[in-house]
Amino acid sequence: MIPVSAGWLMAAILLAVLILRCVWVAVYRLFLHPLANIPGPLLARVTHLYAFWYNMQGGLFYLQVQQLHGHYGPVVRITPEEIHLSDPENCEKIYFIGSRYGKDPSFYGAFGTKKATFTTPSPDIHRVKRTVLNPFFSRKKVLELEEIVQEKANKLVERMQEAFGSTGSIDLHYGFRAVSVDVITDYAFDNSYGFLDEQDFGVAFFDMIRGFGPAFWFFQQLPAVQDLALKMPFWLSKLTSSALTRMMLHHNGSRRQIAQVKNAVDRGEKGTRATIFHKLLHPQAAEGHVVPTVEELKDEAYIMVAAAADTTGNALTIAAYNIVQNPGIYERLTEELKQAFPDPDGRMDFVVLEKLPYLTAIIKESLRLSCGVPGRLPRVVPDPGAEFNGYQVPTGTVVSMSSWILHHNESIFPCSERFDPSRWINSAQNKTLERYLFSFSKGSRQCIGMPLAYCELYVTLGRVFRRYNDLKTPRKSGKELMYNDYFSSYHTKGNNKFVFERGS
Repeated sequence: MIPVSAGWLMAAILLAVLILRCVWVAVYRLFLHPLANIPGPLLARVTHLYAFWYNMQGGLFYLQVQQLHGHYGPVVRITPEEIHLSDPENCEKIYFIGSRYGKDPSFYGAFGTKKATFTTPSPDIHRVKRTVLNPFFSRKKVLELEEIVQEKANKLVERMQEAFGSTGSIDLHYGFRAVSVDVITDYAFDNSYGFLDEQDFGVAFFDMIRGFGPAFWFFQQLPAVQDLALKMPFWLSKLTSSALTRMMLHHNGSRRQIAQVKNAVDRGEKGTRATIFHKLLHPQAAEGHVVPTVEELKDEAYIMVAAAADTTGNALTIAAYNIVQNPGIYERLTEELKQAFPDPDGRMDFVVLEKLPYLTAIIKESLRLSCGVPGRLPRVVPDPGAEFNGYQVPTGTVVSMSSWILHHNESIFPCSERFDPSRWINSAQNKTLERYLFSFSKGSRQCIGMPLAYCELYVTLGRVFRRYNDLKTPRKSGKELMYNDYFSSYHTKGNNKFVFERGS
């Protein structure tokens, strides 16, 4: 047995060693680290807790990073191993077709979806996985299955008509999200979640998705806890963390959907059509390779549904709100739709809608202001290192850029806070601006669902605003329109309702 005095001495020695180690780490990161010459706040250069603190304050680090660029310039060290860039010309150095900049595993590992294509760090492994999924999200496939989008958009308009006739108003924030999730679940599983049929558009599901946002930042800071947390019994997670509980619910829901598809495939059942996961689980689709397991495809489903719940639905919300708030924009859009589609109840084909210049300008401006992912998209610098704005950085450095900062660059998008579709009308200017539209990322890791998202945007907005030219909605302040960054953008609590009614 260790005497009490010896025990205290041992504890004091351990404490001294810990303090000395912390001091050494701080000295190394400040003065000896390969990134020591890159400017940034002292705490950010010393510890990851700087970023963690802002992220846990409602996901506000993206706004802090914007301020840091104003103070330190176009290259800022935002963690001990990561630099952030604001110069738009750097975008094409990192995010391009064939880029060898892999995704940062410590950042994307926080999703808890190690088997998903989206979170795969290696460019080579990603390319193999992406090749399998690409045909299901190609423009050709989207046009083949456009009827799914048409059906959901029509159902939303029917719900609007019912609401205006009964309560007089409708919250389209959740209505638009319901369109997006019903489309992807129908598209992927032939088993729509049916949120458009629910009275509140499935609010509980969307609250669940938003609710595990803090867990994303927590697991990024403490990755060792993640595997343990996701393996704990569900009853225990309910007692420990509401965010973890929501994350586990979504994992279980994705697993259940894939298992249902697999059972149908194993029984030899043919659905109404061959969906993404029916194809992937069919032995003939493996072409000599092992058919993916339920667990592997569960991760793909998890990402697909979560992405649909946020990004496209948010862009639709931003579009509708700003159209209605700007009478000149509203009138010009409805006139363009009327000219192209004289019958308000007739079919509105995607291939016709996407040729309408003003609707296209509105969609691009909505994507700019909704951002998709407002915060950073971290990549790892490959051999032999890189140079950004005069700073040399070694292989293995994490480097990132953000759509929020690109989309609010005043030299590219003057009066960037203003919703202004006219900036996209001039063809020469439009081509330039397209280079800096970062809503779907860029290059090889660009969002695979982009063709489907555009179809949803054109068809849904076209259908809603061809039917209604007299909508109104309360004006929100700039603060009320700000986002929490939980990778995807979320309107702050209390400001996530966008209620529309018809004008008198």
